[in-house]
Amino acid sequence: MAVEFRVLGDLDVRIDGRAVGIGHARQQCVLAALLVEPNRVVATEQLIGRVWGDEVPDAAAVTLRGYLSRLRQALADAGEVRIARRHPGYLLAVDPDRVDLHRFHELVEQARRTTDDATAISCLERALGLWRGEAFAGLATPWLVAYRQTLDRQRLAATLDRNDLALRHGRHAQLLPDVLALSSRYPWDERLAGQAMLALYRCGRQADALAQFHQMRHRLAAEVGTDPSPPLALLYQRILTADPALAAPDLPPAGGAEPTAAPDPAPGRPGATPAVPTAPRQLPASPGVFAGRAAQLARLDDQLGGAGHPDRGSPVVISSIGGGGGVGKTWLALRWAHANAERFPDGQLYVNLRGFDPTALPVGWPAAVRGFLEALGVEPARVPAEPEAQASLYRTLVAGRRMLVVLDDARDAGTVIPLLPGTPTSAVLVTSRRQLASLVTTHGARPLPLDVLPDGEAHELLVRQVGAARVAGEPDAVADILRFCGGLPLALGIVAARAALRPDLALSSIAAELAAATSPLDVLDGDEVTTNLRVVLSSSVRALTPPAAAVFTLLGLAPGPDIGRAAVASLTARTPDGLRPLLRELTDAYLVQEHVPGRYRMHDLVRVFAVERAAGDPTGSRSALCRLVDHHLHTAHAAALLLSPQRDPLTLPPTAPGVTAERLDDLAAALAWFTREHQVLLATIEYAGGAGLDAATGQLSWTLATYFDRQGHWHDWATVARRAVESTGRLGDRPAQAQAHRLLAGACSNLGRYEEAQRNLLAALDLFAALADDEGRAHTHFDLSMLQDRQRRPREALPHARQSLALYERVGSPLKQAVALNAIGWYHSQLGEHRDAIAFCRRALALSEQVGSAYGQANTWDSIGYAHHHLGEHEQAVDCFQQALALFAGMGDRHAEGIVLDHLGDTWAAAGRSLAARDAWRRSLALFEEIGHADAEAVRRKLAGCPDR
Repeated sequence: MAVEFRVLGDLDVRIDGRAVGIGHARQQCVLAALLVEPNRVVATEQLIGRVWGDEVPDAAAVTLRGYLSRLRQALADAGEVRIARRHPGYLLAVDPDRVDLHRFHELVEQARRTTDDATAISCLERALGLWRGEAFAGLATPWLVAYRQTLDRQRLAATLDRNDLALRHGRHAQLLPDVLALSSRYPWDERLAGQAMLALYRCGRQADALAQFHQMRHRLAAEVGTDPSPPLALLYQRILTADPALAAPDLPPAGGAEPTAAPDPAPGRPGATPAVPTAPRQLPASPGVFAGRAAQLARLDDQLGGAGHPDRGSPVVISSIGGGGGVGKTWLALRWAHANAERFPDGQLYVNLRGFDPTALPVGWPAAVRGFLEALGVEPARVPAEPEAQASLYRTLVAGRRMLVVLDDARDAGTVIPLLPGTPTSAVLVTSRRQLASLVTTHGARPLPLDVLPDGEAHELLVRQVGAARVAGEPDAVADILRFCGGLPLALGIVAARAALRPDLALSSIAAELAAATSPLDVLDGDEVTTNLRVVLSSSVRALTPPAAAVFTLLGLAPGPDIGRAAVASLTARTPDGLRPLLRELTDAYLVQEHVPGRYRMHDLVRVFAVERAAGDPTGSRSALCRLVDHHLHTAHAAALLLSPQRDPLTLPPTAPGVTAERLDDLAAALAWFTREHQVLLATIEYAGGAGLDAATGQLSWTLATYFDRQGHWHDWATVARRAVESTGRLGDRPAQAQAHRLLAGACSNLGRYEEAQRNLLAALDLFAALADDEGRAHTHFDLSMLQDRQRRPREALPHARQSLALYERVGSPLKQAVALNAIGWYHSQLGEHRDAIAFCRRALALSEQVGSAYGQANTWDSIGYAHHHLGEHEQAVDCFQQALALFAGMGDRHAEGIVLDHLGDTWAAAGRSLAARDAWRRSLALFEEIGHADAEAVRRKLAGCPDR
């Protein structure tokens, strides 16, 4: 019988293609220690050292003999393999060609002996193709750890040899992705850096090739204090000068390895059935530590509760647990399966389909069926030859039986469907990183999407793994750890395991280590591929189509907590129709969440992984982000002009190729867009300011001023206005800088920071004067008048208002004249000159109506109402205030609504209408409290002093 040993990944032994169980990890270490030296005697003492290291237990020799005896039994069917006792130890008699490790070594040696490049490349690619992940994965004795490092160096050396040959034969484009990926894993290898530089250069990416050298040089200087080696420095100079000798050779590519065929299935007689089916118990161990998920366990009870009733025509009961990598799908499935095993007395079948396993290929349904037949007691000789016949036999054996079938880590519905029983007496529990929508549609599967743990359940999990006393003793550190892990069970498990293994280590030290890590993923490495978050996420992304993987990578770069579908289209330079299936693929894979219709977000740790991927293409990443900034700028500019049509529009450059601004039809749409994108726009301005996009930074800040003012978001307004002042200053754009100072002054004025507002307005005035910009001077004098008014200084405000009116009349701006006239009237009213105030304001109202300014009319009605109130003309005052309220409400200006309601309450109170006054003040206070207005306390005092009847 043919036997095969595979150790370049998980230790895997197969006889005639069938997996052979080798027992627990220590017993696997014994086999590994013999496999590395087949047909050679390994002394007993040496073997014990390889298995236990320095912590040798008592009676180790006796235990070793027990392990060897069980290994002989496991390999009994492999006649060509035997473990023999030879003084002074043991040997494993086996053809080295049956061990992938030795085939690797032989192929590498063949490659180095031959003088034919095509043969050498073929041998090296066949050798590297034997690797399925880290050698001896999951086995962690000191000897194996050291030996694994040696093998890793040998694998790297073979890879570098293959790369040199492939580059020699012009395969740079094919090689580039692998070389860049390896460079991030081995950042110190100068030979690899040289290969990456050459491949980038030949792919037309000279700037990236040079950047690769600079990264290596800075790394060496900072960490080692040395310079790059002369060969690497020479390559840099040759790339810098575009040396013709570096051009790709005009040669046909060297040949590659032929794919090897999968082993034929074991022969059998079609239609054979076992005499007596057995009751399998295949469930792996239940999770040792489990917390939370009570709601999800209850849903599984509900979903699978109908299994076991053989109603004619009823479908099999299926529950499909879906969620991203590391969210705890298998954890939940096994917890429920063990808790409910007694409901399935005829047995439980389990298969890990390895749909997203980073170290092995997915298990096809035929292999899973053969495993189920074996578990059900079918003798190998009686298994049908054809996979379809095997599946039919499997369904025959489970028909009418009360069984639970757990299909873990399914890649797609096509793998699951052939494994479904044919009768409803059984239940099926599926886990997958995809939504498996077709399984829901065609077979009635009941989906159970799994998200991260809520804060309380995450805290409970940490308590169970670390201990209640330890968690209670350091609440701040625990909060930091929980915040870092973001409710992801895998991340929590890795951190908690580290804490449990070091009971002497303070949780604050662990929290500090997490906070100090260059990348959060660097510290979320549980030493095995299944507990390494970066590896888990890599396997999910590898399962995507290339276009979806590219969209995933760029989505991680998007500033802000989420992103709208239209913005994603600009970010990725795709059409909405072309983007839709790619976003659906990402949400199906649980890498991206559509948390509200049309808006997408990532878990923070998933975003970190996407950003790491994007680092391999800095030029493409920057282009994508520039498109996104362009999208937000053009859409925000249109929205700003809908909020305030009288603002002078900016002069924007045309949108970049691939960018499509969103269409907003009216004021309501503009306000809704600003509300949705509020946090995104703040983050976009931060990005643009830090990325040198100074013009866009200033322009984006300008677009937000009206929205922030009307909604009372003055702290945000001040933040973006400061970025605008800095950016326009770097640009040397004096008109834009003057406008930025005005915007910052407006925010500071609303926040009560009057001195800072004054400094900025005077700076703006100086800039406008130097530019001979009368309109800018008029705007700034008007702002200065408003600033004095806020400080209850109408006499100081009035000259600035008159100066602004004179300048507006000079430049011929009727709208702005109306604004200035209203201000002059308001200040006269503040000085007790109410008839003069009404006269000026009536002139302002006429001009506002003439130019169609609803905002100017609303402000002026409020001023006229204020004057009538102080003249004791309460009925006229109420009419004016109600006119103003109707206009402000239509514009969504909560700030102005609050002010007018306060004035209306004053008038009702003066007229003796206390109930109406209380209603107006309550509404005003609610708005002021919502936006953090400084006058909220004054309105609160009015309410307290007003009778409630």
